[in-house]
Amino acid sequence: MDDTLMLLTAAVVALAVGLAAGWAVQAAVARRKLTREQDFFGLPDGSECVLVTHRDNATAHWSIPRHDALALLGLAGVIESCGAHPEVAPHDTGLQGFGARTEFCVGDPTAHRRLGAHVANLLPGVSVHPGDESGAGRGTFTIGGTAYRMEPGAVEYVLLARLTAGEGERPVFLAAGQRPVTHRAAVRHLVRNRGALARKYRSGGQFCLLLKVVNSQAYGPDVVELVADVTKAALSPASTKGHRAAA
Repeated sequence: MDDTLMLLTAAVVALAVGLAAGWAVQAAVARRKLTREQDFFGLPDGSECVLVTHRDNATAHWSIPRHDALALLGLAGVIESCGAHPEVAPHDTGLQGFGARTEFCVGDPTAHRRLGAHVANLLPGVSVHPGDESGAGRGTFTIGGTAYRMEPGAVEYVLLARLTAGEGERPVFLAAGQRPVTHRAAVRHLVRNRGALARKYRSGGQFCLLLKVVNSQAYGPDVVELVADVTKAALSPASTKGHRAAA
């Protein structure tokens, strides 16, 4: 074998080894990413989860309101990639306690029975105004002494939370908003930022984020701003001090 052939053979072998090493590194990175997402969502391969949503009262049969349906579709991709199996349940159906399986609870806490119970029990520092007889003030959040009132179509708020409680270790994810478009916006924020959230809030970490949906009348659920991480205030018993309206 002459020198040229030996050099070509060595180059081919080096290329093959490099490609194999590169593939192995990419596979390891992908496995770590999947494992991190499975831990964050509490969705190991083959596990079950439940998605709890509103009923659409405009129809005679049980159906899901449009924005909530689109929010659930956004979650479906994540659930499938984790290798888990979802169940969809209406909010007013008797369900087991929480912690045994991951739960995604999406809706308006003043109308969504299970979501309202979760906010009251798991986020004692958050109060949600039911509205007066005319409906004024409905859905206003009060957190840490500050009231967050919506301006329909212009400024609307939604809470995105990951909470752990109950007998098991599976988390409960809440998307509790003031209008249907905000529920969808919160789920999109969760799905789009799941990598960063999983790194920041390690397995078992709880969080509650207050998000603002800006000009949904023109932009739908696309323009979302993080107002604050309100985890500490939301998990603490509500203060009896007076509160002011958010700017």
